[in-house]
Amino acid sequence: MSEHQDENIAKITNSGEGKNKNANEYLTAAGALGISLATVISYTNWHSILWAIFHGVLNWIYVIYYAIRY
Repeated sequence: MSEHQDENIAKITNSGEGKNKNANEYLTAAGALGISLATVISYTNWHSILWAIFHGVLNWIYVIYYAIRY
């Protein structure tokens, strides 16, 4: 590799861009998990697709509420 390429790699590695990307991936995964949990819990309890969609929008709020309430 050339010296110029090595400098660019060092800039990308040290800039923290990779850290932000990983944090965004974790937040996206956590959001998807919250939506999935809320939807499954809601449909299991209420047997209604409309309630499942509504609780999916609330996602982690409904999951935490359910964990405390039941």
